Formats: sequence, structure tokens, C-alpha cells
Amino acid sequence: GGIILKAHVDQDLCISCGLCISTCEDVFHWNDDEKAEAIEEEVSAELEDSVREAIENCPTEAIQEV
Repeated sequence: GGIILKAHVDQDLCISCGLCISTCEDVFHWNDDEKAEAIEEEVSAELEDSVREAIENCPTEAIQEV
């Protein structure tokens, strides 16, 4: 198997721009604080590319691969 990817959004850095959610709404969603949040589960292989795109494009670098 390939690399298992999990994403984490740093709530202190997130500015609620919504880019990650529009890039990969299967993984990222709005939480109760209206900030982006990533699913707890590991990301499936077919979503990996879009998650990496979201990580790279985040304007505040709030998303980390964990």
C-alpha cells in the first residue's frame, strides 16, 4: 500500500477562506467555529492529490499532513 495521509487544520492559523473545502469537500468541512476542519479518518488514496493541493494552496499554511 501507498502512504496513508491524514490532514489537520491548525485552528489558530485558519482564516476561514474556504479554499480547502472547495478543493476537497470530502475531507474538509466547516466546524462550529466556522473554521475549516479535516475529517479524523485517514484519507483514501483517490482523495490524496486534492488534499495535497489544499495543503499547498492554504494561504496561511494552516493545514498539516499528520
